Amino acid sequence: MDGPLPPDLERTGLDPAAPAGGTPERHWWGRHLAEMRWQAELARLLTDPVYWGQGVPRGDGAPVLLVPGFLAGDSSLVAMRDWLQRIGYTPFLSGILMNVDCSDRALRRLDARLEEVHAAAGRPVTLIGHSRGAHFAKALAHWRPDRTAAVISIGAGLDTPFDISLPTKAAVAAVRTAHQRRDRRLAARGCMTAGCGCAFARHYGAAFPAQLPLTSIFSREDGVVWWEACVVPYARNVEVTGSHVGLAFNRKVYAVVAEALAAAPAPA
Repeated sequence: MDGPLPPDLERTGLDPAAPAGGTPERHWWGRHLAEMRWQAELARLLTDPVYWGQGVPRGDGAPVLLVPGFLAGDSSLVAMRDWLQRIGYTPFLSGILMNVDCSDRALRRLDARLEEVHAAAGRPVTLIGHSRGAHFAKALAHWRPDRTAAVISIGAGLDTPFDISLPTKAAVAAVRTAHQRRDRRLAARGCMTAGCGCAFARHYGAAFPAQLPLTSIFSREDGVVWWEACVVPYARNVEVTGSHVGLAFNRKVYAVVAEALAAAPAPA
């Protein structure tokens, strides 16, 4: 569903992308009941040959840093981590228990984590982000292109981070309010809105480094992120089928990830 919100909802500040005094371009209720299919998608993955390393390119031990989506933590990407190990990569989790922090603080912690992984591996790192995690991957690649081998975005808006369903915007609004009550400076800065001017927002909004491969995996069945927001001219855009949550457990996504990793340039 598109169109203006009822006035009472508009006044709540629910929409983080709403410009001051203006109306956001899109209001979409999403398909959240359909998102429950992620459990079936996980079950299907665990019986698929791809998950057991069959029919996909093998890795050479290259490092991969996994970043989870909004409201999720590293546990949501454990299946992907185990699979990456099985097919010959060296995966690392982000250290995020629940991805709800101020974007700027979270980016700085991820930068420290990337520094650790880069130092341990001795070579650039591929960043894989699911949903909000891909926003951080894109920002990190701009900030630290020398430490980045490639970026793989899974179900994420790459130019418009708040092109999401209204229930998801409500969750963002709740998290934003909690942060602003603890730190009034975040309210003044517009934390977790499209108007925030922090370092994360600048790196995320900057031009993606032309020398780095970027793969954007999306689904038109996504019930959380508007799929068109995932399709950008500076990425290799690959369509799969499946729910938004289930993209982290989607056998078709895993096959695309294996191909993208194999195509990443070897270290000099």
